[in-house]
Amino acid sequence: MQKLLRDNVIYNFENGMKGAYKVKDGETFTVETCDCFHQQISSEDQVLLEIDMDIVNPATGPIYVEGAEVGDILKVEILDIKIDDRGVAAAIPGSGGLPEESKEAIVRVIEVKEGFANYLGKKIPIEPMIGVIGVAPGEGEGTWGTHTPWKHGGNMDTKTITKGRTLYFDVGQEGAMLALGDLHAVMGDGELCFTGLEIPGEVDLKVSLIKGKKKLNWPVLESKDNIAIIASGENLEEAMQNAASTAVKYISEVLNSTWAEAYVMASQVLDLRISQVVNPMKTVRAEIPNYILTMEEILNRN
Repeated sequence: MQKLLRDNVIYNFENGMKGAYKVKDGETFTVETCDCFHQQISSEDQVLLEIDMDIVNPATGPIYVEGAEVGDILKVEILDIKIDDRGVAAAIPGSGGLPEESKEAIVRVIEVKEGFANYLGKKIPIEPMIGVIGVAPGEGEGTWGTHTPWKHGGNMDTKTITKGRTLYFDVGQEGAMLALGDLHAVMGDGELCFTGLEIPGEVDLKVSLIKGKKKLNWPVLESKDNIAIIASGENLEEAMQNAASTAVKYISEVLNSTWAEAYVMASQVLDLRISQVVNPMKTVRAEIPNYILTMEEILNRN
């Protein structure tokens, strides 16, 4: 199985990127990732404001997927996430979801052992996840730093992007140009202090191309229980509206209902969950149970 080392990383998702790696449609491969600080933190004596912020949030890639064309959908199956045995969490004055209350700068190096992160005398069960994953945006859709989420994916910081789940992205450029990084050993919804447990690692992926389907407009995450539309906005309200509007549209198109009927259905079954509140764009996911919509039905909607 091909292993893509973290020798080449990007800091922007943009149209026109050149592939640093190449994989085939249907290929399974491993991607080595940096932590979000590019391994600059090794001691709790360090201060985040002293590190090189220009190399924060590296994403390994771009990965050129052979056969990917504009208008395709890229299916990315997350087969496994393996992480190192220690990670870093930090707080910076004036940052995170409570900026006015955050007055002390701290760095904590946290051990990960036997499935738990050990912090403040407590054993926290780990749930390794991918913070940054995305593809090149379409032509004219802007340049997006790897610290920012949008329709191409990016820094979605969604705790459910874990082993056993599958992501779907609209392809905006030949080759798709997949890139990923910013693994977390564990993170709560919101990522309140602005970091999860940031950690290097390796991700096993399988990519497949889906052709001839309607555009998704936002990344979609599939699990055994639900479909989640992951959307972002300038604030939580806008992110919620983007996620919910897309979900209601999917329901209407799949069930061949009126918009109002789908709106009522969504109010009964759809869960809106905060993914993160700390990035330049905020992220919300709209989760629809599989007994209402399956991914196959979404892909084949009218």
